[in-house]
Amino acid sequence: MKFLADAMLGRLATWLRLLGYDTAYPRDATDAELARRARLEQRILLTRDVELTRRRGVRAVLIEAEQVEDQVRQVFHALDLTAQEAFSRCAECNGLLEQVSKESVRGWVPPYVFHTQERFRRCPHCARIYWRGTHWARILGQMQDLKSA
Repeated sequence: MKFLADAMLGRLATWLRLLGYDTAYPRDATDAELARRARLEQRILLTRDVELTRRRGVRAVLIEAEQVEDQVRQVFHALDLTAQEAFSRCAECNGLLEQVSKESVRGWVPPYVFHTQERFRRCPHCARIYWRGTHWARILGQMQDLKSA
């Protein structure tokens, strides 16, 4: 499932990427551009704009929640999603992450991270590096909360 988040939903886009969903987030797109792109790329448009949800030929979810956790919960329930592919996409640019060797990230991650972690992923598009740091357990806990709510 592919998503397109409007400019008001940047944090939601980041979360959906972390959860493994292909989520485009064009920050400066007009309503017409969003609708055209959603149709062309067969993406579900996530928006807080009622008028955008009424566009012909656009599959959309009207996001009513204010808090990002509630927004994610709303999308998951509305579309019956799971987080089976979590941590497979770059939170920043949406690229698919690739497993890389520990040695290849030497000098690119903090020394403590290099010495305490064994597995790393890199985004081939923006070169961001990911690892299972202390934030990992917190994010997994939040995902579990989303699934159980």
